[in-house]
Amino acid sequence: MANQYHAINLSQGFPDFPADEKLTDIVAKIAKQNIHQYLPFSGYPPLLEKIAALTLGSYRRLVDPNSEILITAGATQGIFTTIQALVHPNDEVIILDPSYDCYVTPIILVHAKPVRIPLNSDFTPDWNAIAAAMNSKTKMIIINNPHNPSGKIWSENDFLQLEKLLEFFPNVLILSDEVYEYIAFGNRHISIHSRENLKKRSIVISSFGKTFHITGWKIGYAIAPAVLMQELKKVHQFLVFSVNSIAQVAIAEYLDAVAPSALYSFYEQKRNDFRSLLATSRFVLLPCEGTYFQVASYAAITNENDLDFTKRLIVDYGVAAIPLSAFYENKNDRKLIRFCFAKKGETLENAAEKLSLI
Repeated sequence: MANQYHAINLSQGFPDFPADEKLTDIVAKIAKQNIHQYLPFSGYPPLLEKIAALTLGSYRRLVDPNSEILITAGATQGIFTTIQALVHPNDEVIILDPSYDCYVTPIILVHAKPVRIPLNSDFTPDWNAIAAAMNSKTKMIIINNPHNPSGKIWSENDFLQLEKLLEFFPNVLILSDEVYEYIAFGNRHISIHSRENLKKRSIVISSFGKTFHITGWKIGYAIAPAVLMQELKKVHQFLVFSVNSIAQVAIAEYLDAVAPSALYSFYEQKRNDFRSLLATSRFVLLPCEGTYFQVASYAAITNENDLDFTKRLIVDYGVAAIPLSAFYENKNDRKLIRFCFAKKGETLENAAEKLSLI
């Protein structure tokens, strides 16, 4: 609809500004080199070494680049591969709603059962509901931190509650979707990597596409203990075998020139600018602690359901957003919509001008 009505697209989570020129210069240079054939299916060895160093520097976790890291064709492939490898028929997997839409399908494809538990109204985990859903069939819990769509970041207490709960379920695995790990504000992101009691039973998914705003490259990585990674590799080998060679070699070199932690201030400024631009509108902006998404309530504007309102937003005002009900199993309508602020300043200004007319 955004394309049909020539609306400003703040819906999908992809930037409209160019990649870093340092990175594109590297690509231009190496494109003429002889790196166009298959790389090792686990990943380009120098890139694996750089990821190990990045993980150590960011989280003080020492990982073996040869046995505990896997380069994937985007974070979505990493999530799919993890579930296909480790979840089996009749297992149950806990998903916390609202949730990203790629979690459910791979669970269904292995004839397992997705068990979707709503988060609290402030998007914090409802530990009583999660505990009540756990049983002998529970194989995995999926967590997404920083959280899409809400922008919520887990607190220290959330991790303590998870650790306490999983003491009673020693065989339950954690799939930790941390693709927005370097887009966090205020209280910085706490990673599973830093949780001594959890990392040995966890698969952590990261995304260079999100970190370096190159979503179209579709390149991410998974980190897990070797015993779990062996199972992921069995699926990965026959799913994609190996990932784009130019992308891997380019990022390996690029990591010598940039610090992913620099994204904190970059996106925090964009968040602050977007919130400031909407300060005089009738939207009520919810807290945004991480990701490049801003959730807004339109309850003061209309009683329409969120799907109808987002459609009208496109047709009548020329701005595209995402209704939050799309992220819930029960299509829960809380009069909330999600904007993506990973856009050029001009894009955000033009969008805010239109949104302030409502």
